[in-house]
This record gives sequence, C-alpha cells and structure tokens, in this order.
Amino acid sequence: MNIIGISGSPTKGGNNEKMIEMALAVAEDRGFEVDRIFLSERVVAPCTACGDCTDKKVCTIDDDMAELYPLLERADGIIVATPVYFGCMTAQLKALFDRTLMLRRQGFLLSGKVGGAIAVGGSRNGGQEKTVQAIHDWMHIHGMIVVGDNSHFGGIVQVPAESDEVGMQTVTNTISKICDVLEMIKR
Repeated sequence: MNIIGISGSPTKGGNNEKMIEMALAVAEDRGFEVDRIFLSERVVAPCTACGDCTDKKVCTIDDDMAELYPLLERADGIIVATPVYFGCMTAQLKALFDRTLMLRRQGFLLSGKVGGAIAVGGSRNGGQEKTVQAIHDWMHIHGMIVVGDNSHFGGIVQVPAESDEVGMQTVTNTISKICDVLEMIKR
C-alpha cells in the first residue's frame, strides 16, 4: 500500500516538509510505500476553469501537475501539510487542489483513499483547525475517507514544530490513524 505526503509550503526544508517526512517515516516503519510532493520543488499553476478536462484525461496547463496526477491516483492514503497563511492553506496548495478537478471529472479517482491533514501555525490558536477543515473539505469533495488524530481533527502544530511536543504527537497520531484505516479496509 502507498501513502503520499504533500507539503503545501513554498519553503524548502521548512516545518511542513519536516512534518511530512516525520509522518512518512512512521508509515514506512509500518511497511507502507511512500511518495512525496513538496510544492517548494514544483510549479503548479492555478486552474483556469477551461473545462477541457471534462471530456479527456488531460490538463491543458503545461506544468508539474502532469507528473503529480499519477502519484495521486496510485496512492491509497494521502497526508497533506500546509502552513497557515491568513487563516487558511497556501495558494500553492489551493492551486494543486483545484487542479485535481480533472481526477474528479474522470470518475472520482481519489474516492475511497484515506486522507488526513496537518496545519502549522505561528501560535497555538493560529488558524490551524480552520485550515485542517479546508483540507478535509477537499478530501470530502473527492469522496475520500477522512481521519483525524484519533481525538481531534488532525495534526495541529505550532512553530517551531520540533519544539511543539503536543503538535508533533498529533502528527504521529494522524498518520497512525491513516495507516490503521488502510490496514482495516485493504485486508
């Protein structure tokens, strides 16, 4: 089984990429294959709503998204991390989410995948829960199975992430729940 981690941060090597690496290490320790999408290393333009993907499985925008579609389709589980920018996800992550419309139009190709979310904010109450909810909304629209950290919404982290023991535990609990659910449904 495969779990893909998506960091929606434009910052290379930042808190979000560290959270994804930590989460994927947990998944690997449990025997899962993992892939990564770090938006700090990718160019994903916003959707233009041209509608061309309604009839064919191809996006007219020529960027890195063409390489990401197969990774998303192949995944059994998806964990998404983003910093909180003005109370929500980054523009880079929103662009990726909008561009997955093609996967929905081509038969709900993300449906049934297990998903979880991580949000990293500048303070304990820095908009993380609202941001996690926005990620969950994207997952629900695709028909994904959405999980939290086994007691709340998901990974809720305060910067600097490595010093936030409570936040780090919510990340570990979220990826563990994704793994648990995948093991239950893929038996």
